[in-house]
Amino acid sequence: MRLTEFTELINTQFGEVTAGSMLIDHVLAELDGMTAAEAIEAGVDPRDVWVALCRDFDVPRNRW
Repeated sequence: MRLTEFTELINTQFGEVTAGSMLIDHVLAELDGMTAAEAIEAGVDPRDVWVALCRDFDVPRNRW
C-alpha cells in the first residue's frame, strides 16, 4: 500500500482531525508500542499500520 492510499483511507474513515491525532497519539500494541506515525517512519508497510488501526478501532473488515 502506498502512503497516499493509507492517508486517504485514514482520513475517510476517521476524518482529518481525528486521523491526525490518531497518527501521533494512539499507541499500537500490535506494532511494538509505536504510534502509526512512528511505525511508518520506521519502515513498517502502511498496509500493516492500517490493519492495526482497523483492529484497534473496530473498523469493519470490508474497509481493511
